[in-house]
Amino acid sequence: MSAAAEFELRNLRVRNGTKEILRGVDLTLQRGETHALMGPNGSGKSTLANVIMGHPDYEVTGGDILFRGRSLLGLAPEERARLGVFLAFQYPVAVPGVSVARFLKAAVEAVRGKSTGGAGGFLKGVREQMKFLEITEAFLDRGLNEGFSGGEKKRLEILQMLLLKPALGVLDETDSGLDIDALRIVAEGVNRLRGPDLTLLVITHYERLLKLIEPDHLHVLMNGRIVFSGGPEAVKKLEEHGYDWIREQVGAEAG
Repeated sequence: MSAAAEFELRNLRVRNGTKEILRGVDLTLQRGETHALMGPNGSGKSTLANVIMGHPDYEVTGGDILFRGRSLLGLAPEERARLGVFLAFQYPVAVPGVSVARFLKAAVEAVRGKSTGGAGGFLKGVREQMKFLEITEAFLDRGLNEGFSGGEKKRLEILQMLLLKPALGVLDETDSGLDIDALRIVAEGVNRLRGPDLTLLVITHYERLLKLIEPDHLHVLMNGRIVFSGGPEAVKKLEEHGYDWIREQVGAEAG
C-alpha cells in the first residue's frame, strides 16, 4: 500500500451464512478524496458499507480492510468509530426511549471522550449544525428516529457526522427516499466537512447526488467485485447508458 493511502480494501471476501457476497474487492482511497461507488441491486454495496464498520452478521473470509495502515479486522464497531470511521446508514433504526439530544451527546463522548465543552457548550454546537441543516430545535427532545420521516432520519445521520468529524465517512445510499430539498440539505452538510481531513466513500444509485457531492473517482461494483473504475466524467455516461455500458467494457465477468 502506498504510504499516502488513507483507506484500502485488499482482495476483500465476505459471506453471510453460506452465501459469498463480496468476491475479492480491491479499492484504495487517498486522504481527502471522494470516491463514488455504484452498482445494480444485489451487487454487494450495502454489504461492503456494513463490513467496513464491523457489522457482526458478515464474515470476512479473505483479504483485509486497512485504515491508515492499520487492519480494522477484529475491531468492534465502536473501536472503528474511535479511530475516525463513520457510517451513515441507508435505513437508520429507531431507538425507543432515547432522545436525540441524549444520543448525540453520548455518541460524541464515546468517540471523542468527555471533552464536549459541558452541556451548554455542546448544545450550542449542536444547535449551530442543526440550523445549517434546517432542523428545528424541537428535534432534540424527540425519541431517536421514532416517527421520523426519511428526510429527518438522513438529516440526523449527517448531523452526527458534522459533530463527530470523522476521518473516513461511508455514506450508504444516504440519498434514498429524499426529495429535492432534503437531498440538497444533506449534500450541503456533507460538503461542509469536505477537505483534506475527510476521506469519503459515497454509495449511491443516482447521478443526482453526485451532482451535489462531486466525486474524484467512480467505481462500479457488480457480482461482488469492482469491475470498473474511472474519473467523475464516467458518472454521466453511466447515467445515460446504464450498466450495460459497463458490461460491454468488462465482458461477462460483470454478470
